[in-house]
Amino acid sequence: MNLDHNAGGRARPEVVAAVADWLGRDAANPSSVHQAGRRAREAVEAARDEVAALAGARAAEVVFTSGGTEANNAAILGVVRPGMHVVSTAIEHASVLRALDVARARGADVTLLAPDRDGRVGAEQVADALRDATGLVSVGWANGEIGTVQPIGAIARAVRARAAAAPRILLHADAVQAAGSCTLDLGNDAPDLLSLSGHKLGALSGVGALVVRAPATLAPLLVGGAHERERRAGTENVPGIVSFGVAARLARLEREAWLRRAAALRARLLAVLEAGAAPLVRHGADDGLPGTVSVSFPGTRADALVIALDLRGVAAATGPACAAGAAEPSHVLRAIGCDDALAAAALRLSFGPDATPDEVERSAAVVVECVAQARSVRTARVGHAA
Repeated sequence: MNLDHNAGGRARPEVVAAVADWLGRDAANPSSVHQAGRRAREAVEAARDEVAALAGARAAEVVFTSGGTEANNAAILGVVRPGMHVVSTAIEHASVLRALDVARARGADVTLLAPDRDGRVGAEQVADALRDATGLVSVGWANGEIGTVQPIGAIARAVRARAAAAPRILLHADAVQAAGSCTLDLGNDAPDLLSLSGHKLGALSGVGALVVRAPATLAPLLVGGAHERERRAGTENVPGIVSFGVAARLARLEREAWLRRAAALRARLLAVLEAGAAPLVRHGADDGLPGTVSVSFPGTRADALVIALDLRGVAAATGPACAAGAAEPSHVLRAIGCDDALAAAALRLSFGPDATPDEVERSAAVVVECVAQARSVRTARVGHAA
């Protein structure tokens, strides 16, 4: 079973059918003026409408990208200028943190806020960090490692109240993990810039979007043709965009039902783990993403557990796929106060809409067995060494 859904899952059946139908007809360039090109343009714009509806945005505000990483890079590097002050957090995705490193090298001043033990950053904390030179605040809506959801609406109000008599401070939210679980339509409290990724919702990999609301403007990362209203050059990935449109519509329509199912699945997963794999330490807020569980099993190493689980047919992770193989403990777990040993013993278990109660329960039982085996081997080694 896939307990690493936050890294990616299977394309939804409706997505596969829609893409197969598109490819079976005429996969033309949407910038072409002939009939096939116009049909491709219609397909792109229909998908844009669906992504906009999911984000609570206007279709004209949606810029298609190659994924969440490009959207985050564009939101930061397309806005930040030398001398600008930027506020973000210490638990952001690598695509945000590394973009901030580039912005810093180009002359920006960056402040990274420390979260509390649950991984939450408060609106007052953000407001206190603002300066006269602040031009951008970038906060991940939901953390893909520990599941904590940030109070984006309250942060937006705090940022805009602080900047009421000054040039607008733009708010960027990385909503890659939040989409499908959180209500993104916040009306007047919506972020100015919003990053999305298709494959987190059951679309194909390689497609995402950045919502750009006025007064935000971007210096494009990719230049060339006049695609995406001159905000992102390059021929649009029509099959990917078609898949994103279908997945966005399903995520919007099924969100409430998914939240109820996911909460029940998470409760069952935790019940099995707590009954069979104690002691354990949970990370993140209780009201976080229902399909995400971060838990440390003291006396084990999570990297070894991932291998043992894989041999038993269960996919799990120690953290985001982009950090796989990293020698250092998770920067997110460190930021919320975990020592290196506890961070090294942490598994991220995540599941998506295709998960069933039986699969989750069986997979949790396999985790229990692998943890017990790892602890017994460690105890035997310690006893032998003594």
